[in-house]
Amino acid sequence: MNSVAYFERLARYNRWANGHVYDACATLSQRDLDAPRTAFFPSITATLNHLLVADSIWMSRLLGAPISMPLDTVLFAKFDDLRAARMTQDQAIIDFTSTLTPDVIASDLTYQSVTAGAYTMPRDLVLGHMFNHQTHHRGQLSNMILEAGAKPLEIDLIYYGRDHL
Repeated sequence: MNSVAYFERLARYNRWANGHVYDACATLSQRDLDAPRTAFFPSITATLNHLLVADSIWMSRLLGAPISMPLDTVLFAKFDDLRAARMTQDQAIIDFTSTLTPDVIASDLTYQSVTAGAYTMPRDLVLGHMFNHQTHHRGQLSNMILEAGAKPLEIDLIYYGRDHL
């Protein structure tokens, strides 16, 4: 598989996994979503918002129109609004990956970090990080969702592959 197809697949997997996370969250009350939890961000809602913020920042950099905001910004306090924004962002990521070329993926990206200085990194590493970052926090969400009483999530990449190849 070439690098373009790989990142296109990760974008589709990302949407699929986020859909499962949000479906599980939809079974919980807003109170459960906002309840204090033990994770990097202090609630399910805060973690879902962080993922949306981080994706917005990375996509803005990749598209050449960088934005910056604190990584703990709560863009949407209400679940339905957050879910709609997540769906829009996931489609934007899919649309973006469909425009990639091997030359673009092989190039470097220079960006200003939210918390540190300027960096120049290989674009394939940045793309890989964007998807891996989602996976990292979905793991935390999986635990928080289970603690809140929802069913365990089966969102590993291999499960996606079994259903979508």
